[in-house]
Amino acid sequence: MLAAVKLPESTEWVLHAATALAQLGPGGTASAAQLAAHYDVPAAYLAKQLQALVRAGVLSAATGPRGGFRLARPAEQITLLQIVEAVDGTAPFYTCNEIRQRGSGAVPASQCRRACALAARMAGAEAAWRRSLAAVTIADIVASLPPGLPERTRALLARPR
Repeated sequence: MLAAVKLPESTEWVLHAATALAQLGPGGTASAAQLAAHYDVPAAYLAKQLQALVRAGVLSAATGPRGGFRLARPAEQITLLQIVEAVDGTAPFYTCNEIRQRGSGAVPASQCRRACALAARMAGAEAAWRRSLAAVTIADIVASLPPGLPERTRALLARPR
């Protein structure tokens, strides 16, 4: 059974924002304010998270009247894992502190030469989770959206020229 992982709410925001940008088509841009209004999330905080995606090479940002955020590479080359790791980091979700060797129930060190069975299972679950996210691209997500949704998103995020 896979362990429950609690990611910050902002992870959902950037996953949706990247998906929205992919729906705009090649070179399509949207500002942080537009994306924030589109999803009713705080603009300043979303902008900070989008900058993390820029630093990770997932998005690019431009200033000026036609500026905003856009995908830095084709949606087929951006995985969900890349987005999650850009904003949440790559640190393991579970850390074994070897409490099996502490307290009144301490197991002798001689019986702890192998990794803790719990730590090994948690690491395996996390690896499976990461492999799953690495196997899905933003293009896969866009392809799975209901008919008409990409056109609606493009219309709602269209920038006055």
